[in-house]
Amino acid sequence: MRKLTLNDEILLQIEKPARYIGNEVNSVMKDPSKVDVRFAMCFPDVYEIGMSHLGIQIIYDMLNRRDDIWCERVYSPWTDLDKLMRKKKIPLFALESQSPITDFDFLGITIQYEMCYTNILQILDLSGIPLLAKERDEDSPIVIGGGPCTYNPEPLADFFDIFYIGEGETVYFDLIDLYKEYKQKRLGRKAFLHEAAKIPGIYVPSMYRVSYKEDGTIASFEPIYEDIPARIEKQVVMELTDTYYPEAPVVPFIKATQDRVVLEIQRGCIRGCRFCQAGMIYRPLREKDLPILKNFARNMLKNTGHEEISLSSLSSSDYSNLEGIVNFLIDEFKGQGINVSLPSLRIDAFSLDVMSKVQDVRKSSLTFAPEAGSQRLRDVINKGLTEEVILNGAGQAFEGGWNRVKLYFMLGLPTETEEDMKDIARLADKVARRYYEIPKEQRNGKCQITVSTSFFIPKPFTPFQWAPMNTKEDFLGKAKVVNQEVKEQLNKKSIKYNWHEADVSVLEGVLARGDRKIGKVILRAYKKGSLYDAWGENFDNELWMSSFAEAGIDPDFYAMRNRDKSEILPWDFIDCGVTKKFLWNEWERAQKGQITPNCRMGCSGCGAKSYGGGVCYED
Repeated sequence: MRKLTLNDEILLQIEKPARYIGNEVNSVMKDPSKVDVRFAMCFPDVYEIGMSHLGIQIIYDMLNRRDDIWCERVYSPWTDLDKLMRKKKIPLFALESQSPITDFDFLGITIQYEMCYTNILQILDLSGIPLLAKERDEDSPIVIGGGPCTYNPEPLADFFDIFYIGEGETVYFDLIDLYKEYKQKRLGRKAFLHEAAKIPGIYVPSMYRVSYKEDGTIASFEPIYEDIPARIEKQVVMELTDTYYPEAPVVPFIKATQDRVVLEIQRGCIRGCRFCQAGMIYRPLREKDLPILKNFARNMLKNTGHEEISLSSLSSSDYSNLEGIVNFLIDEFKGQGINVSLPSLRIDAFSLDVMSKVQDVRKSSLTFAPEAGSQRLRDVINKGLTEEVILNGAGQAFEGGWNRVKLYFMLGLPTETEEDMKDIARLADKVARRYYEIPKEQRNGKCQITVSTSFFIPKPFTPFQWAPMNTKEDFLGKAKVVNQEVKEQLNKKSIKYNWHEADVSVLEGVLARGDRKIGKVILRAYKKGSLYDAWGENFDNELWMSSFAEAGIDPDFYAMRNRDKSEILPWDFIDCGVTKKFLWNEWERAQKGQITPNCRMGCSGCGAKSYGGGVCYED
């Protein structure tokens, strides 16, 4: 086994060398001579962000439970080490063994957001793995991608051997066992990939061909061989309580973005917000039983030494036993200095009561996400939130001692008008006004309302996947409307307004709905120096625009164009459980401003209820 360690000279030249040295508490060490398969699990961003990702911790724990597999971790080197590695020709290595990534059988990359695509090429490049899958030989690791961005894998199709569609606990062992068989018999890379393509949830891009019409839309997408499926079915863990979960997660050496124990209480969401990809692709809703959650909480806090535990879910308020788990955590760890974090709560009296038990209200701020300023537009996006609920929730929070509120909105939503934009500022003012209605002696200092707007990005497998985006200029113009309206409000001194970068949002929209032709743009951008595009200080829009121009591709074709019902979308070959018919019906209902009830109020027939032989929720 080759072992590459960064010497002291190099470590002294870089920021946060602890990102690269390994040996963290609960990291897994094995003898490479005694395992059959070596798997490098990668998060293509800096260590602190990658170490905060629950999915990698789950797969790391799952794979390492088998004696014949050693799963290690690798993250994107920050720009300082990136330069030194290229200068000194140091190949990228895994944290646990310090072995070069080229020594591994698999390189698994989780793809959480579109703006990390050039980082994926950095990982391959620094590893010495050919960037294009077609150029890899028998000695190259099998490069496999997973995560939410694989629900449209086509922009990255040229760079990956395999995409894993669905939840990692399902068929990974089937894939690895097949690899072991083909490795032992020396049947070759291409033969393995062909056979792997027959495993449910496994998409091998090289086994499929795509053709285009003259207008640039897709004419056909089909498998090259008759014995592999035309559609890839998302893999789902239906019995969430009994599946893999790490009771001794790896503890980072340096402070991570989410420096705490993460307790996953459920997957999926019942709400059906029409802009939300996660709410669609992670259906159906599945809950974990309370007894197993109690056991996980005890063991993870004991095994890590963390002083905070966070309940993970798309909508924690919808967990049927939220009160039970919160009361347990409060009672079990009383006096031990353990903080409880409750993200993704909705605005209601119960949620506020729960938060008041676990938060210091004088130090914390509340986060509400109305998403749209007007009730009309909230109905369009099926937010299921009325102004009355928002103001009542804010009022109860203020009466409970909070004085800081963050409000999140989107600009550029379908059917949006100027009045909708102005209503963002007006709603913020109403929230501030609600604070000053409390008797002065009950107030906790001055009221602070922070309004943040992101720009709407249509994502695959949402009812808005057919919608056009706004241009950069339109987005900035809308932010200006909101900013001006904030200045005209009675309580303007209590309101602070922030907005997202428009050019980053437009590029994210192009990458989200792109096809295979986008791959050559990503490659050009990377070779021009694009890296860490999710980090504002590193993003260079002109570099990307010149890459589009050189590739002869118009980004507006992917971002600004209306799609019709008959168009073949780049991701149509994936079955995510929610049907295209349902999504189209929701798109039509959105344009009429019609609300669709959440799953517990009545089944809307999305297709996920019977997916995988399970049910959406407990009646």
